[in-house]
Amino acid sequence: MLYLQVLGGLLLLVLGGDALVRGAVAVARRLGLSPLLIGLTLVGFGTSTPELVTSLQAAFAGSPGIAVGNVVGSNTANILLILGVAAVIYPVVTSRSALLRDGGVVLLAALAAVAIVLYGQLVWLAGGVFVILLAGYIVYSYLRERVVKDDAAAMHEGEVEIAEPGPHSLPLALALSVGGIGLTILGAKLLVDGSIELAAAAGISETLVGLTLVAVGTSLPELVTSVMAAVRRHGDVAFGNVLGSNIYNVFGILGVTAMVKPIPVPAEIAVFDIWVMLAATLLLLAVAATGWRISRAEGGVLLAGYGAYIAALVWLPSV
Repeated sequence: MLYLQVLGGLLLLVLGGDALVRGAVAVARRLGLSPLLIGLTLVGFGTSTPELVTSLQAAFAGSPGIAVGNVVGSNTANILLILGVAAVIYPVVTSRSALLRDGGVVLLAALAAVAIVLYGQLVWLAGGVFVILLAGYIVYSYLRERVVKDDAAAMHEGEVEIAEPGPHSLPLALALSVGGIGLTILGAKLLVDGSIELAAAAGISETLVGLTLVAVGTSLPELVTSVMAAVRRHGDVAFGNVLGSNIYNVFGILGVTAMVKPIPVPAEIAVFDIWVMLAATLLLLAVAATGWRISRAEGGVLLAGYGAYIAALVWLPSV
C-alpha cells in the first residue's frame, strides 16, 4: 500500500501538472494573450507546479529534506537526466541569445541556491528577494522579446506549440485548470506522506528520498515536454524548458516556500548535493556553448553523470 501511495501520488502530479498547463494555455489563448507571454509564464510555471506544491507540503509536514532536496535534485535531474535524454533522442540546438541571457540567469539562480544552502536556513527575506528576481526576469524577458524577435523569443513561443491544446470552451478550460491544481495538491500530499513513511520504513534519510524519488517524480512534466520537443525535432524548446524550469525552481519554489514556511536546510545537501547541482549547471553552459548544440554523445555524457550521481547517493549515503 505504501508503494501504491507513492506511485499514485506521482501519477496524480503528472496528470495534474499536464491538465493545469493545458487548461491555463487554453484560457490564455481565449483571452488573447501572446504566445510569448504564455510561454514565459504559464508553461514555465505550470511545469514547475508539482515541485512547488510538493515542497510546500513537505515544509508544512516538517520535512525540510524533501522540501529542499526536491528542488536541488530536480535541477540536477533537469540537466543531467532530462536534457541528456532529449539530446540522445535528437541533438539539441542551443540559441546564442537564449544562452547568453537565460544561461546567465540559470547560473545566478544556481549560485543563489548555493548561498542559501550554505546559510543553512530558508528565511523569509531571502524568499522575498528570490521572488522579486523571478518577477524581474519575466518582465525583462517579455519586454525585450516584444521588441527583439530573436531566437530566445522563438524558443519561448515554441514552448506553447509543444503544449497540447486544451478545450476551446473557456469554462471547460477553466475547469481543467482548477482540476489540475486539485490533482496536483492531492498528488503532492500522497507523495510527501508516502515518502516520509517510505524513508522511515527503509531506514534512509528523507533527504535522500527527496533528492531522488521525489525530485525525479516532480520533474516528469519537464521530461514529457522535453521528450516531445526532441521527437518533433524542436531541441531548442527542450533546452529552453530546462533553463526555465531551473530558474523557476530556485527563485519561484524556494522563494515561495521560504516566504510561506521558513525551514532549515539539511546539512548533507550543503556537503555534496548542492555542489553537484552547481557542477551540472556549469557543465550545461559549457556543453551548450560548444558548437551551439548538445550532441547525442554529449547527451550520453550527461546521462552517465546522472547515473554516477545516483550511484554515489545510494552507495555512499554518508556524502
